[in-house]
Amino acid sequence: MLFDGAIRFARQAQEHLRQGDLEAANSKLIRVQDIVSELNLSLDLSVGEIAVNLQQLYTYIYDRLVQANIRKDPEIVEEALVLLMELRDTWEQVVAQTR
Repeated sequence: MLFDGAIRFARQAQEHLRQGDLEAANSKLIRVQDIVSELNLSLDLSVGEIAVNLQQLYTYIYDRLVQANIRKDPEIVEEALVLLMELRDTWEQVVAQTR
């Protein structure tokens, strides 16, 4: 659900950036950043390499979202969006395989 929310807000932010509504874009990007931060904080790094790799990926996505907000660049949002969608799809596959 967090990934779906992040993806939805990132798409909305892109649209607001393309329309020139910088205040709304900022608001949506901050919401995505908050979700990515929550995902990052929820990691248990004691479980090993996968958690550490996810932490690095979440940090990268967060940094790109900050840059997108600073530069008001919908293409940087797209980069983060693609990563978020891949992560969501991967988690869906993991859940399906463990059932």
